[in-house]
Amino acid sequence: MYVPFENLPDESRIWIYQSNRKFTDEEVAEMEVSLKDFIENWSAHGHGLEASYEIKYNRFIVIAVNQENQGATGCSIDASVQFIQSLEKKYEVDLLDKMNVTFKLGQHFAHKSLIDFKKMAKEKAVSGNTIVFNNLVNNIAEYKDSWEVPADESWHSRFF
Repeated sequence: MYVPFENLPDESRIWIYQSNRKFTDEEVAEMEVSLKDFIENWSAHGHGLEASYEIKYNRFIVIAVNQENQGATGCSIDASVQFIQSLEKKYEVDLLDKMNVTFKLGQHFAHKSLIDFKKMAKEKAVSGNTIVFNNLVNNIAEYKDSWEVPADESWHSRFF
């Protein structure tokens, strides 16, 4: 069951999928229809999940589930991954590769492999003050507080 993202409790579990490129506004509009349809029909053990999504910066897809009512299970998580894989194919993007980093360079976003990011840190092309996206956050509260942070305040700090 779809609910507005802002109506979910802070303890709601989230998954963040970052794209290797920016989505066009047209792609975002199409994805929003697909995401809402998927979430409307998403269930665990025959029970609908109270869930939502948001697309941030035309680059990140965030899916959230209120675990208080009905938690996502192995099968329902698998279904969401299959859905994300279908978006990857349709839009020819990479959403599941966790070995990449997205960060801000001024007003722009950069998407690099971990190896390239580490190299940039060594060369001082990025610093601990560089804003990174910590896609390892687990719930909405962490997403609000610890997703878009200086590298020094996330797991990225090990590169400095």
